[in-house]
Amino acid sequence: MRRNSAGWIDVTVPIRRGMPLWPGDPEIALETVEKPDFRVTSLRMSVHTGTHIDAPRHFFAAGPSIDAMPPEVGLGRARLIDAAMAAGVEDIRRALPCERLLVRCGGYILPQGAEAIAAAGVRLVGVDSLSVDPLDSREYPAHKTLLAAGVWIVELLDLRDAEPGGYDLICLPMRIAGADGAPARVLIRPLAE
Repeated sequence: MRRNSAGWIDVTVPIRRGMPLWPGDPEIALETVEKPDFRVTSLRMSVHTGTHIDAPRHFFAAGPSIDAMPPEVGLGRARLIDAAMAAGVEDIRRALPCERLLVRCGGYILPQGAEAIAAAGVRLVGVDSLSVDPLDSREYPAHKTLLAAGVWIVELLDLRDAEPGGYDLICLPMRIAGADGAPARVLIRPLAE
């Protein structure tokens, strides 16, 4: 986690070979081609690699794709909370109301927690793990509940050194036409108390 002179904290996990991936996702392939006057690096990976945003299209074929995400969804005030390995309804309710919720849990969001987020009108939720659902899930209840309600999901944030509380948030995806998700750069800055 890096903090710049303006107080912004970069909570993006850098994309690199050997980083954690969703089971079955392709390995990251980075190749640099050296030219006489410059170099060009090619990158091959899933759009769900590293810190990324899931669009509703990830689970719903007719849902909005990542290029349809309004920028203001990822720009504005956010609340960061600590939760146990599985964020439940009480963890979530303590943070509401808010439009953008970041959950440091190292695990996933319980179905009831996802329902509370969706019912509260949260527009974006982020977690510090590979998924809002358990890695062995076959039903994906948190994904389906959140995305069906129009909640954009940010996964694999580096929230280790951020304190719970209020933040300004910048969270924007790459604009990949028609994609079900995209890598994102995510920055937070503590609100002045």
